[in-house]
Amino acid sequence: MADRRAGDAPSGDTTGRRTVALFAPYRGRLVLIALAILVTSALGVANPFLTQRVFDDALFAPGGPQIDLLVVLVGAMIAIAVISAVIGIGQTYLTTVLGNRVMQSLRDRLFAHLQRMHLGFFTSTRTGSIQSRLDNDVGGVQSVVTDTASSILSNVVTVVASVVAMVALSWQLSLVAFVLLPVFIVLQVRVGRVRRKIAARTQSSLSDMSAITQETLSVSGVLLAKVYGRQDHEIARYRAENDRQTTLQVRQTMSGQSFFAVVTGFFALIPAVVYLVAGLLAVGGGGIAAGTLVAFTTLQTRLLFPIVNLLRVSLDVQTSLALFGRIFEYLDLVPALSDSPTARPLRKADARGEVEFRDVWFRYPVDAEPGHASGPGPWALEDLSLRIEPGQLAAVVGPSGAGKTTLSSLVPRLYDVDAGSVRLDGTDVRDLTLASLPDLVGMVTQESYLFHATVAENLRYAAPDATDEEVRAAARAANIAEHLEGLAEGYDTVVGERGYRLSGGEKQRIAIARVILADPRILVLDEATSALDTTSERLVQQALETVMSGRTTIAIAHRLSTILSADVIFAIDRGRLVEQGTHAELLARGGLYAQLYAEQFGGGAVEARFADGVRFTDGKILTSRGTDDTTAA
Repeated sequence: MADRRAGDAPSGDTTGRRTVALFAPYRGRLVLIALAILVTSALGVANPFLTQRVFDDALFAPGGPQIDLLVVLVGAMIAIAVISAVIGIGQTYLTTVLGNRVMQSLRDRLFAHLQRMHLGFFTSTRTGSIQSRLDNDVGGVQSVVTDTASSILSNVVTVVASVVAMVALSWQLSLVAFVLLPVFIVLQVRVGRVRRKIAARTQSSLSDMSAITQETLSVSGVLLAKVYGRQDHEIARYRAENDRQTTLQVRQTMSGQSFFAVVTGFFALIPAVVYLVAGLLAVGGGGIAAGTLVAFTTLQTRLLFPIVNLLRVSLDVQTSLALFGRIFEYLDLVPALSDSPTARPLRKADARGEVEFRDVWFRYPVDAEPGHASGPGPWALEDLSLRIEPGQLAAVVGPSGAGKTTLSSLVPRLYDVDAGSVRLDGTDVRDLTLASLPDLVGMVTQESYLFHATVAENLRYAAPDATDEEVRAAARAANIAEHLEGLAEGYDTVVGERGYRLSGGEKQRIAIARVILADPRILVLDEATSALDTTSERLVQQALETVMSGRTTIAIAHRLSTILSADVIFAIDRGRLVEQGTHAELLARGGLYAQLYAEQFGGGAVEARFADGVRFTDGKILTSRGTDDTTAA
């Protein structure tokens, strides 16, 4: 049931291979970048040899300065500089596009994967943590991906070419220049391991900061803090995590700085040592020409930057591997819900609307973020069996925590049962495609979520192709059209975050209009009026009667006033079905339903408002006199 881990956290080697694989779709662009790097590196190595010829063959030639040759050599040096600059511009463009495309693809994959995740993953993971993986972790590796591939190749080619050229000029001086390089490589590996650990802790802290920000600066979070006077507490909590983040950022930046200072200092001293060795060789009879010495020191100086860059890039790669590991950790989560190989769609036009729970056992997984322990919780439903005929209004009642909302979540397959089956028109929902279920099953919940968008955009979320007239018709059916048309911008009014510019009843009626546009065959009402005042409840109830007409409806409610007219009532307690029948039958039985009725209705005060023949017909509550009494429930 829980979103399953594909395996343990990716190892460094695995993460490295998977990171390299991200570039596979861009092989052609990589080839162009590689060619550009090879050309510019070759041109860069040519300059010291031109310098050698300038000194030995042009300026200090045995017969005196050779001006014609000097002009040619200087011209060649200028041409190399211009060509290298032009190629560099193209290379920068290609690498920038490549890096950003790789990041775009990675973000798309991660977001699409998260959209397919099990609902329990989101109920047990802080939204800020999820957003941090998508924004901070992916953003943290963007510069590395954009620059690293080309930087590594460019610096490697430069180093190899420079080393070959230096050895060709003087193998004795080359030994002096490279004597401590293996030591630096070993030190770099150790520093990289430290930085990788710090990077993982830094991103974890950044994730916590994002979660705090998302929770406390949302409308609900700010309202809660103000109501309870907890602003100072939230400020202190953010400051503490921000302080931790700052400390980690400083540690991450400073780790390895002493190492780089030693490396830079060593390479800065090498020219002096080279001059000394050249002098000793000259005394011993193995003199080195001035041009060769100048060319060698030029190459050695040129070698400093790519070597230091390679060491830095290597540390950046170590850091980025920690971030890639966190990203792949989410990508490795296997969604708990997926289509079976034999799954088929059920078209709305072919659906009758029969709903059946057959020997259902279900418990919520104790999901957690990757790397944290998880396991099954207690049973939420136990051996539950019930059947709702097409077109019936079925009410599900029971005390808080009895399993009513759980039952409603299983119909549209927001979760899968642990045992038994939930069936639509006799077919197990697991044998239907996930994509076909939203067309069949619509939901109106107690808290109707609205996006920070216009009223029309929120309504069209259920039916993107709905015409303006269809949107207005749905609003009229939901008893909200008059209010919306009275707004300054009508249906183009922005509702604010989570619809906070609207009242609870108005949001509920917009949610009902939205489900009317979706036109599902089966409707689930999860305590759709329990948090409303009497006036709002009456308006919402009238809207619900419209949308329930001709549909199979499952009404989950604490308020029995919303289900007195049901065709069948299911009383649930502690995950088990304890009673089933009509209102009158269950009252006469004197069980759980009668107890709930007595507690909420004072032993029949509301019952007196109904004649004996209360029934539900064509979406209306009718008394025995046949008159419409829609406000009674």
